[in-house]
Amino acid sequence: MQIFTIGYEGMSVEQFKQVMLNAGIDTLVDVRELPLSRKPGFSKTKLRSELADAGIGYVHMPKLGCPKPVRHQLKEDGDWGKYKVQFLEHLAGQDQELAKLAETASTQSCALMCFEADATFCHRSLVARSVQQRAGFSVVHLSKKWLKKVVAEVA
Repeated sequence: MQIFTIGYEGMSVEQFKQVMLNAGIDTLVDVRELPLSRKPGFSKTKLRSELADAGIGYVHMPKLGCPKPVRHQLKEDGDWGKYKVQFLEHLAGQDQELAKLAETASTQSCALMCFEADATFCHRSLVARSVQQRAGFSVVHLSKKWLKKVVAEVA
């Protein structure tokens, strides 16, 4: 079983949908605390509609998002190590949400979404790792680069 992650940084909505379609994603799980974006098409209502048109479901799990004080601390000090510790403390109290995510991912091909292109420095990688540890999923990070590689392998 696999769980995917994807960041929309640097992608248009069309590119974003294409990556997910090529990965066989059934459901996008939005793990932003606040599902808003300055980037057109990536706020909750519009994104849900765009995905529905492509046959992809949308679920918002705000409790798996990063709390505002932790996000703001990272913006102030840029300390990823500190951020990671604080977010993992938050995540430790989200057993019910993590169990719900693991259950969903065991029946559907799911991608966890946030903004950052590089999952290494995004809380979604920590959420995915938590699900991996709970349920034995492997984690695949999707990107435009991933899509180019898949297309090249097929050609």
